Amino acid sequence: MGDDAVHDDVLDTLTQWGVGALGEKLGIEFISADRERVVATMPVEGNTQPVGLLHGGASAVLAESLGSIHGSLLVAPESVVVGIDLNCTHHRSVTAGHVRGESLVLSAGRTVICTEIRIVDDADRPVCTARLTCLVRPVAK
Repeated sequence: MGDDAVHDDVLDTLTQWGVGALGEKLGIEFISADRERVVATMPVEGNTQPVGLLHGGASAVLAESLGSIHGSLLVAPESVVVGIDLNCTHHRSVTAGHVRGESLVLSAGRTVICTEIRIVDDADRPVCTARLTCLVRPVAK
């Protein structure tokens, strides 16, 4: 199976799974996904603090969604990944448009997967850098 077929299969699976209730509320949309990287976007509108800035918690949800999905692409079907540590550093505020997040693998072992998530604004300026550590667990039977 070629890379395009794998890419299409992954996006089809993500479409079937959805992004979860919270991801839907935030408007998260996956753009591409494979074992090397996962990319998604999220609108700023509707995800702001009372003063109109993108809420840091919304960036954290985008980061954890990207890292968790990425981790799930790296494990066997009989395993599941669960986030155990999320660290976010916010670099700049955003008041309009969309943000784009990209997850890259830092390390992937049998029991722990660590990803780095970079979130940028429409001008490709850094908004947030996050690191997600996931524990690999067997699927409960």
